[in-house]
Amino acid sequence: MDDLKYALLVEVLGRWEADIIENFLRAEEIDVVLIQQSLSDLFTPTFAPVKIYVAKEDLALAKELLETYNANAK
Repeated sequence: MDDLKYALLVEVLGRWEADIIENFLRAEEIDVVLIQQSLSDLFTPTFAPVKIYVAKEDLALAKELLETYNANAK
């Protein structure tokens, strides 16, 4: 498992929020991968859980940036 390049940063409800976080992290040059569960190939609910993964070497910085994002999103 340690050979994996990415680590889970957070899971959010809704692709829209995941896209905002992804763009926020990419602006800081952090590599991001989104994984969203769907019910079928044709249907993905609006508020389906989305897991946001970042490169392991960027995990600490991504956590700090996520805290900043969450503090300013309220």
